[in-house]
Amino acid sequence: QVQLVESGGGLVQAGDSLRLSCATSGRSFSIYPLGWFRQASGKEREFVAGISWSGGLTSYADSVKGRFTISKDYPNNTLYLQMNSLKPEDTAVYYCAASLPSSRYRQYDYWGQGTQVTVSS
Repeated sequence: QVQLVESGGGLVQAGDSLRLSCATSGRSFSIYPLGWFRQASGKEREFVAGISWSGGLTSYADSVKGRFTISKDYPNNTLYLQMNSLKPEDTAVYYCAASLPSSRYRQYDYWGQGTQVTVSS
């Protein structure tokens, strides 16, 4: 069974940086981590960033453009989210999302358990 494992969350101050990672376990290359979402307390889950399998396309929520960067380590099938200039409103549980090889861009089929990011002011 394939699982997504997120890491890198934590408690930081406004203006700090964090890098989230998402790796697969099990049949590592049967799915591809390609997206990040987040859910703040009391709010719906929202899209943060996505990358195409080839890496040629990236998308970002307007709220994180210019501050967050999504990237992918192909040999290890690991997804990253570099978060700079963090703000208190970035506080949320961040989820990794993965796609099947046949999925369209930004179509996600699997989800990780989430990692908490808390930004204090």
